[in-house]
Amino acid sequence: MDWGNVTAEDLVDALREVDWSSPPRPFSEFFSRFTVPRSSSKWNSRLKCNLYYYRTNYFLLIVTILGLAFLTRPLAIVAAFLTALSIAFLNDSFAGTFSEKVTRSVRQFSPHLAAKMRPPLTPVIRGRPSAKRAIFICGRPRWVFVLIFSSVSFILWLVSCGLLIVSWALSFGLLATLLHASFRTPNLKARLNTFREEFRQVWRNYSEL
Repeated sequence: MDWGNVTAEDLVDALREVDWSSPPRPFSEFFSRFTVPRSSSKWNSRLKCNLYYYRTNYFLLIVTILGLAFLTRPLAIVAAFLTALSIAFLNDSFAGTFSEKVTRSVRQFSPHLAAKMRPPLTPVIRGRPSAKRAIFICGRPRWVFVLIFSSVSFILWLVSCGLLIVSWALSFGLLATLLHASFRTPNLKARLNTFREEFRQVWRNYSEL
């Protein structure tokens, strides 16, 4: 795959739509081979490839750094967890799985309430191009949950007086991710045709480009 032709918007869409339950790559692979990119185009292609391929590792890396920064502030740890959860809601697969599990748990105690938590049915019109499917969590638009969890986490950041610490920790986590993605040499697995087909499945409107 020519990752140089993949735009930042396409990469964000792919990360949003990819299966969230993909396990992280092994540490032996994650910290194995590093080289300096030979040109800016090589660096651009490598960065996009690694960000997609090691997406779970980078997410866990940032969450771990945030958690370590607040070992002495339990309230800030809760804020970090809610922040990570609000970011995870942006992934379609995670949002759907979360909604399904919560609805299933509620159904055991109140079937009537669980019925109200089902997403609204969207009509399918033949002969028209399909628009992006709206994502619902427990019967409500996804942005409602993202807004609620983000607001609560922000309030907890203020109460715990950890905004300065989280800024440093988040900057360090993003810098570590950028450095790893820039110098980690894409391995053979990231170049196989199976990986290309996986990307095509999650890349919306790929065939129309």
